[in-house]
Amino acid sequence: MTTQTAKPTTAPRTASRRDALKMVASIPLLPVASSLMAGSAGLLVATGAMAKTAAKAAHFVSMPAPGLDNPAAMASTTVGSSMAVTYADGSTKAFQLAYQPFFVTGQMVPDGKGGLVLAGGYYDIAGKPILDASSPQPTKPQFFSDCPDGMSLIKLAKPAVKGVHGNTVFAVVQFEYTSENAAGANMYAQLPSPVAVLTLDQDKASGHLKLVKYSVVDTSSVHGLWITCGASLSPWGTHLSSEEYEPDAAAVAGDKRFHGFSQNLYGDPQKANPYHYGHLPEITVHADGTGSIKKHFCMGRISHELVQMMPDERTALMGDDATNGGLFMFVADKARDLSAGTLYVAKWHQKTAANGGSADLSWIKLGHATSAEIRALADRLTIADIADVKTADPQDAGYTKIPFGGKPNWVKFKPGQEKAAAFLETHRYAAFKGGSLGFTKMEGTTVNVKDKIAYSAMSYIQKAMTDGSGGISVEGPNAGAVYAHTLRGGQKDDAGAAIHSEWVPVHMAAVPELVGEDLKAPDALGNLAHPDRIGNPDNIKFSEKLRTLFIGEDSGLHVNNFLWAFNVDTRQLSRIMSAPSGAESTGLQAADDINGFTYIMSNFQHAADWELKKAADGKVTGGLHVKVYETLDPIIRANYADARGKLGGAVGYLTGLPAAS
Repeated sequence: MTTQTAKPTTAPRTASRRDALKMVASIPLLPVASSLMAGSAGLLVATGAMAKTAAKAAHFVSMPAPGLDNPAAMASTTVGSSMAVTYADGSTKAFQLAYQPFFVTGQMVPDGKGGLVLAGGYYDIAGKPILDASSPQPTKPQFFSDCPDGMSLIKLAKPAVKGVHGNTVFAVVQFEYTSENAAGANMYAQLPSPVAVLTLDQDKASGHLKLVKYSVVDTSSVHGLWITCGASLSPWGTHLSSEEYEPDAAAVAGDKRFHGFSQNLYGDPQKANPYHYGHLPEITVHADGTGSIKKHFCMGRISHELVQMMPDERTALMGDDATNGGLFMFVADKARDLSAGTLYVAKWHQKTAANGGSADLSWIKLGHATSAEIRALADRLTIADIADVKTADPQDAGYTKIPFGGKPNWVKFKPGQEKAAAFLETHRYAAFKGGSLGFTKMEGTTVNVKDKIAYSAMSYIQKAMTDGSGGISVEGPNAGAVYAHTLRGGQKDDAGAAIHSEWVPVHMAAVPELVGEDLKAPDALGNLAHPDRIGNPDNIKFSEKLRTLFIGEDSGLHVNNFLWAFNVDTRQLSRIMSAPSGAESTGLQAADDINGFTYIMSNFQHAADWELKKAADGKVTGGLHVKVYETLDPIIRANYADARGKLGGAVGYLTGLPAAS
């Protein structure tokens, strides 16, 4: 890792992805032996020799935020934290955490057939590589993503992949987007998101994971994928993907970004259908290290980020990463089968406003459907068949004013199209039916089964959540908060019908220790939110055995984004990792037991995504990264760029080695 401080080799980007949206890599933690008992007893920790010693408690020891006195640490995935274990005899032992990547996107990795494949590479509907025509090279390079995101570590009963010497473990990783082409043009959402299955060789003694095979999942049967973001592992061992920021069918005619997506996917800017995107994909891993996919069209067409299946294997609580987002719930007709069920949206009954606020929740039924029938509707309907949408007041009492995407809409739904409205125009219909569509970027969702509490990351608490326009009016920091949901059974919907689930949120409140803190003025490094509190939480996962909530940031207020560990019993918050400056901490997963080891997955994406302000003459005058980018940009590029200067995102895992023998 270089520590050079030369001026950047490329011009800084002045409009980051976060600004455009506004509106690390895989980390098996430790490995720690997974016979960790939930609570305070029975903890077993794996040393390098796989020794197992009974322990009664464990906690994470926080690391400081890196600063410009150590630019190399700010420009890489930095882990200065440890795990402290207390044993039954009163002795303690520290396990130093460290980071081990599988690969950086843009690198060539093994395809399991004796050849190599481009990590994070893009493919069209026919499975052909999508090439970057803007490149000056005679042979145009294949596009690859700098934004690995949702990831699931998976164990199958009878794997059958050659070249594995220890235990065979699989991981599914998805790639959200690529930031720019060779000419520096913004490519956000203009390429179909790829998904890959990784075959990993797990050392039986140490838990170390090595990449053996990278297999691209064919997504042509589901019309390709649109902006895959966070993900989760289902209780039955499948990867629940996402498609966020669903394209607006009412504005698609003028949506150049969607036309670019269609061109790259189909070779035709008009062929893609907006109603085919914004759904929940599910990937099944097969014994040979390949994967297959299906989309569930009946779970609502929203800004799917990261869903959480409850222990009943029927109830899904869904984050909605939108400016006017809602809290949505899907209850499947059958366990382990998301192809049919009932969709609900929450109504917020406010109790308090300060520090993120709190509310009781009730539930509005939007409809029941099968995936097959909604897919059939998506194939043949346009928005004109479902609703009349106006963006200016039509002065007609037949229209209903609703919030949508940070602005008002006026809608009139067509008679007889209620099902299509509920499942294809979910945001508009949920607001029309009285749901509280005022949440601002509600991202990941996870569950603490023992305490029957779910958690949601509210990345920002902004206008739509504070002005009452979406039925919510709270006071909170721009830096966001994590909210806790109290879960109960015996609930009824707005029509008085029973909701057939024991895992229904009935109360929602910000967790006091997990509320960000805005700064009145930038600190010495440039942070706009306090670096020792969470800032703009995004990915979020809970470990039952560690009794710990893990939180990854996507902050436009922290100069470096962090991965945090919050023990729900001791209420201790610990910073355990720092992503490269400008990068987002993504792909989080807590896998409690993979052949006796616990792993925590967490990728990083879009390193050096500088947020800067420039004067008319091009001089940088301000912005979040104004104090660091000139020093850090060349180091990050030395760490993560390929020979052409194209940055990649890392996919790997956190290891844990004994700090003392």
